[in-house]
Amino acid sequence: MPDVLFGFLNNGWVLAMLGASLAVGLACVGSAKGTGLVGEAASGLISEDNSKFGSLLVLQVIPGTQGLYGFVVWFVAALIKIPELLNAQNQVINMDQGAAIFMACLPIALAGMLSAIAQGRVAAAGVTIIAKKPEAQGNSFVMCIVVEFYAIISFLASLLMIFSISPV
Repeated sequence: MPDVLFGFLNNGWVLAMLGASLAVGLACVGSAKGTGLVGEAASGLISEDNSKFGSLLVLQVIPGTQGLYGFVVWFVAALIKIPELLNAQNQVINMDQGAAIFMACLPIALAGMLSAIAQGRVAAAGVTIIAKKPEAQGNSFVMCIVVEFYAIISFLASLLMIFSISPV
C-alpha cells in the first residue's frame, strides 16, 4: 500500500493539479467570505433605504474579483499549461514541472483568499460611509481598490510564473 500511495504522490501531474485547484478554491473561499461580509452589512441599510442598493451592490461585488482571478489561473494552469506539458513529453509531467505549477499557483491562492476577506471588511466599513454620508460613496470604492491592487499583483505573478514554465 505505501508504494501505491507514494507512486500517486510522486507524480508531477497530481502536484500541478493540486496547485491549480488551490488557486481557484482558496480564492473563491476568500471571495465568498468577503462578499458575505458586505452582504450582511448592507442588508440592514437596504431594509431602511432601498435607494442605496446600487452602491451597496458594487461594494459587495468587489471582493468577488479574487475568485475570478483564481478561476483564470486555474483555467490557464489546468486547461492550457498542463496539457501543453503533457503533449510535449509523451503524457508525463515530471516532478519539477509539477512543483513549478504548484508554486506558481500559490500567490493567487493565498493572496486571493486573504485579500478578498480583507477587502470584504473594507467594503463592509464602506457601507457605514454610504449610510452616514451617501455623497462620499466614492471614498469607500477607492479604499476597496487599494486592497484590490495586491490581489492583482498576485494574479499577475501567478500567470507570469505559469507561462514561464518550459515544456522541456
